[in-house]
Amino acid sequence: MIIADEIMKIASVDPLKEGKQEELFVGHPFSLDYFKSNVLICDDDKKRVNGIAQGTFLLAFYDNEETVEEAVLLRALNPAKLPTDSANISSMIEYYKDNLATSGKDSKLDNYTRYEFSFSGLECRVLGTFYRNTDDKVEFGADLENFYSAHHYSVYKVNNNVLGYIVNQRDSPDIIPGNDNEYPIGVVRYSSTLRFQNKSEKAKVYINPTDLLGKRSALFGMTRTGKSNTVKKVIQATTEISSKSKFDLEADWAKEQSKEKLSPFDLDGGPKYPVGQIIFDVNGEYANANMQDEGTAIFEMYKEKVVRYSVLNKDGFQVMKVNFYKQISAGFELIKSYLSTDTADFVKSFLAVALEEPTDKLDKSAVCRWERKRAAYLCCLKLAGFSLPSDMKIIKFTGNSYLNKLVKKDGSLEPTKGISFDQAINWFQVVWENYDKDKDNFFKDYRTKKDKEWADEDLKAILVFLTRKRKSGGSNDCNGYLKLRGILDQHTSTGNEAFTIDIINSLRKGKIIIVDISQGNPGIQRMYSEMLCRGIFNDSMNHFIKNEANNYIQFYFEEAHNLFPKKDDKDLSQIYNRIAKEGAKLNLGMIYATQEVSSISSNILKNTQNWFIAHLNNEDEIRELRKYYDFNDFTDALIRFSAKNDKGFVRMKTYSNPFVVPVQIGKFSVADNK
Repeated sequence: MIIADEIMKIASVDPLKEGKQEELFVGHPFSLDYFKSNVLICDDDKKRVNGIAQGTFLLAFYDNEETVEEAVLLRALNPAKLPTDSANISSMIEYYKDNLATSGKDSKLDNYTRYEFSFSGLECRVLGTFYRNTDDKVEFGADLENFYSAHHYSVYKVNNNVLGYIVNQRDSPDIIPGNDNEYPIGVVRYSSTLRFQNKSEKAKVYINPTDLLGKRSALFGMTRTGKSNTVKKVIQATTEISSKSKFDLEADWAKEQSKEKLSPFDLDGGPKYPVGQIIFDVNGEYANANMQDEGTAIFEMYKEKVVRYSVLNKDGFQVMKVNFYKQISAGFELIKSYLSTDTADFVKSFLAVALEEPTDKLDKSAVCRWERKRAAYLCCLKLAGFSLPSDMKIIKFTGNSYLNKLVKKDGSLEPTKGISFDQAINWFQVVWENYDKDKDNFFKDYRTKKDKEWADEDLKAILVFLTRKRKSGGSNDCNGYLKLRGILDQHTSTGNEAFTIDIINSLRKGKIIIVDISQGNPGIQRMYSEMLCRGIFNDSMNHFIKNEANNYIQFYFEEAHNLFPKKDDKDLSQIYNRIAKEGAKLNLGMIYATQEVSSISSNILKNTQNWFIAHLNNEDEIRELRKYYDFNDFTDALIRFSAKNDKGFVRMKTYSNPFVVPVQIGKFSVADNK
């Protein structure tokens, strides 16, 4: 009830009535346009309002007409020059030269000079306008519709209530600031120094579920600036929001008949279905207890909702291994991910092979060709050292009487009836050896009669891999199947179902999946991440095409630079780029954390709606950041403040909030919301 009371308090604030308090008067503008305002302030007013830190929110009220109910929202940026500055500086220098005290109790300045010296200018950004609409409600517009001469305005610092209303402002009229679906993430913090700010109550900052679910969210900052803590707060908020869902996705599918009903949000703004979350845990801090979370990790907080997976056999974890022989699609996806950076032509051809079984079982030609491709692919696995399942001693595929005799003169080797893997390997090797130099011209005649190759491009690509010969009858000139030996550890000869199916089913039920890849090398990490992301994406796309409901699924990527495509990578077929660009319509959200803005593909950055920026330590990152939203107002401070002393101090821009808000993120704790 405490949080509900706080939310009601925020929603009931009227900034046009409560924002203009004489004790918080700051000064008068001496210039105002659509983008900036310069304000004249004095030292006495600064002291009375407990200082004006860089980034402070201010309200400028129009004083000339009582019927005009509007206030211009300003953000303090930098000192502004006054026409009298040059004269004041000259006077100060003269006083210093004469060794006269100019401040404190022993000041030798006369009252007039002291008064002149006390004034300074403050440059402010114009963020928008609060105004009362025709329904007598306060709305916010992210610009100025009109402005008058600057002398008509008075500028005020806001109290805690009005500040809470401002920072929880939403740019959608359908979202009430501080509604009961929102979740507290921290408090307003303007500066690293807290001498004044610690003297007063801090305004709470909330995040809205519609900002996070199905959106792209980025967390940038140097190591130990609180990125992981922020991610955990987001996970915690998403889990709480998910608990308010009213329907079970699978049970409700049959009842959903229209696109309107397929909406993922209910009428009250909460998610209709449970939200699935999958965390790619590069450092093992979500799947395992650690001291930085007061002995509490995500899996401990939500034991009944969490399922943990690992690349190694560990107590309490399900193992992510694939039976490459029986889970062909899942195994081939792992191979694609593992060899994705290999640029050899024969590897690219192999990875482009389609191993899916034909949907039309009556198309005998298609089925025959698929059987051969599948058999040749499995033979590659056998040669590479993948152990055979105990119940898989023979392999069947459609052979040919001529080719059977070519392999074994008496023709007794018949793949259609089933042969051993070693015999199948030899069968395909002999076929490829004779493909271009067959003395009886079998393959040439086949090409003439059928107007197509006996071996299509897919089968040829597999045979090159199997024989390690790029050309039929040539010498060994490539590694072929040897390239697969790097992922032998990911194979298990037991099991019939791929773990990806179990993970997707759990996500559809609103479970939290933690994939612990902390023990894997970067190649293994990328491999499993890409495989799972592609599987979830394809499953969501299938639901979308069939007009079936998709619940929200949120991806979390720690140390995203290890997984995501680089800044200049323009390959839009990369699964992370596809999630960034197409994920919204599939209800797929992406939350990623890393140290450098410049390490992430521009295709992902351009589609990111939520930003949490902590300390950045170089100008290259600042230049990248300037390109997005109004972060240019904070770039100097972001590079200057201490990463050590200001953990969790971020500049936050969320999808529905029209401007950046400086926030001290609350510490992740099991006690939250209790």
